[in-house]
Amino acid sequence: MLQVLGRTTSINVRKVLWTCAEIGLAIDHVEWGLAGRPLSSPEFLALNPHALVPVIVDDGFVLRESNTICRYLAAKHGRVDLLPAEAAGRARVEQWMDWQATELNGAWGYAFLGLVRQSAQHRDAAAIEASARRWNAQMAMLDGALRDGRPYVAGEAFTLADIVLGLSTHRWLATPIERPALPAVARHIEALRARPAFRAIADPHPP
Repeated sequence: MLQVLGRTTSINVRKVLWTCAEIGLAIDHVEWGLAGRPLSSPEFLALNPHALVPVIVDDGFVLRESNTICRYLAAKHGRVDLLPAEAAGRARVEQWMDWQATELNGAWGYAFLGLVRQSAQHRDAAAIEASARRWNAQMAMLDGALRDGRPYVAGEAFTLADIVLGLSTHRWLATPIERPALPAVARHIEALRARPAFRAIADPHPP
């Protein structure tokens, strides 16, 4: 059985859990990163020397990096609806996944850690405000891309891009910052909330 290692509070772990749910995979989810299972343990570091989650173990094959794991699972199980086989269609999905992992994640880090995770290292009010501004600017870019009326980020069909960006939007909406009205983003997240996997994996948990 596929093992998914990582705490549910991690947005990156939830990407993998949501992907598994959409594919219909039976998994063994082990909550690494909580008390009793530290990421610094020799057992975990043997799987990922970077001490980060998620990690999967699939019949002895070990893989880290959440977006890579999602692509691997979709490809392995032939889910071309989630990750198209055709080059241009796949690239449209992957460009949004890469943007989420770099530009969007890079914007929200300080504000989220300071306001939600209450990190002692992220208490500078000016830095929180600057991070929130960058976060809002990136979300406005997503809103602009969705204003053409497309139901999903990469076009007419739900894909892996919607999984990674849907969780990011969920986090944005749940973080106590001032946010602009972004109607296309609001429409997109409501479409995702209609999916059973989103309701099971995103809604019950902190952002």
